[in-house]
Amino acid sequence: MLRQISEDVRANLKDRLRELRDAIRQNRHDSAGDPSHDIAGNLPPFPGRSLLGHAASAVDEALTIAESFVPHSRPLKVDGTTVKSLRAYFPHGDEDRQIGGERQFRRDMYYLTRAVLAGYGIDNPRVHEASFSAVHVAMRKRYADLLAGATADAASTDQVAAACAALLVECLNHRPVQPGEIGTGPAIAGDRSLDIRCLAPVALACGLATKADGTPEPDILEIAVLAAEVREDRVRRACAQPNAVQELTPVLATLLAHLA
Repeated sequence: MLRQISEDVRANLKDRLRELRDAIRQNRHDSAGDPSHDIAGNLPPFPGRSLLGHAASAVDEALTIAESFVPHSRPLKVDGTTVKSLRAYFPHGDEDRQIGGERQFRRDMYYLTRAVLAGYGIDNPRVHEASFSAVHVAMRKRYADLLAGATADAASTDQVAAACAALLVECLNHRPVQPGEIGTGPAIAGDRSLDIRCLAPVALACGLATKADGTPEPDILEIAVLAAEVREDRVRRACAQPNAVQELTPVLATLLAHLA
């Protein structure tokens, strides 16, 4: 229990530090960021105002240098090979395996979600890694039976699809992509629309990796994005239903059957 609490604290701390770093970058003297995030943007002109921007630049550059000396597990490239199967994210076994699966899950989901958003032209989205920790816990508590079926050696397409449907529903419930922090434009019109467009491909990619039962191909994420776009209307309608998991399952099962 204490180890799980420390993992939650770690994820939340990383989110807060990322937000601080974003704020610093928005206030660099050479930044063209959103004026609404400009610390001095709403202040009247004063002689030392430009010094704030140069100070932010200096802090940002110092943090960049410091990061280069700190070991981290950030993937060199985020693509289909980043996606793991549900068996990796929700393993059977002792607490160490469970915590390892949760850590891998939230890390991969964070970078995969950012990669999908980048594909839509959103370069600096605010994604909360801690939200994916909450998703993992919810999946364990609410959908243990679906996970057991999907992670079995002879799991059927329908069983994998059901677990992926539950995964998408929980991701939508916990809102890891923060609204109002990623700019404006047609690609992000509507908070629920944005969530579905970036999270449905990630859930589908997990299903494809589970069906592959090995190292996923690099184009799995790209394929999942395209497939989710084709079925976006059906996914959206299913997500709006009270029994969203049951409604989503046949939609994802059809995609998995054609793509896996």
